[in-house]
Amino acid sequence: MIRVQVVDDEALIRSGFELILNAAADIEVVATSTGAEAADTVKRLRPDVVLLDIRMPDVDGLTVLREIRTMPDAPVVAMLTTFDSDEYIVTALRSGAAGFILKDTEPEQLAQLVRTLAAGGVVLSPKASRSMLHGHPGHGTDDDPGVRRVGLLSEREREVLVLVAEGLSNADVGARIHLSAGTVKDHVSAILTKLRVGSRVQAALLAQRAGLLDGQGPGGTLGRGPGQRGDTER
Repeated sequence: MIRVQVVDDEALIRSGFELILNAAADIEVVATSTGAEAADTVKRLRPDVVLLDIRMPDVDGLTVLREIRTMPDAPVVAMLTTFDSDEYIVTALRSGAAGFILKDTEPEQLAQLVRTLAAGGVVLSPKASRSMLHGHPGHGTDDDPGVRRVGLLSEREREVLVLVAEGLSNADVGARIHLSAGTVKDHVSAILTKLRVGSRVQAALLAQRAGLLDGQGPGGTLGRGPGQRGDTER
């Protein structure tokens, strides 16, 4: 079972998501909470996936995200939002979010998005992807420490990084370049260590700054909408 916690200041949103997700045979909503209760509930119940409202009156969603991400064996966190706001996208992703889910997502899609997150996936709308890859450009220079760290990667690690930035899971990366999922997992762990980042999304942002993702289309390599793969799996 995929254990989910829904965090939102609106009771209607919490109950609606709980009803929809509990209808799936492989998903259990173990808790719903407001932002003020969120971190303590995560520590107590240890959900696999947290769906976290990005804007709440009692506590800022980004603050809750950062607190959750400091926990040992932190769960996957996706932000809930009513709009694709460029103002928050990169901040949340750089802080460790595995993506965004719009609150008006079709009910039949919601369970699949949670499965994607639990399997190590990234859930981003096309606009969020464009914001990552184009709206916050700034290809780094040779003086950029992050870009210099990308230069430390082996040729194989760079190949894996580009596929990770496409949103592929370890299994999908392995199928693409004929490696086992375990070998890809080892490569991803080495990449995150060398780049000094904590998530696959953050690694993708560094890949963009280093110019590895150039020429991959107007939506960017992550611009495939809901159901992409890639962030928390190592």
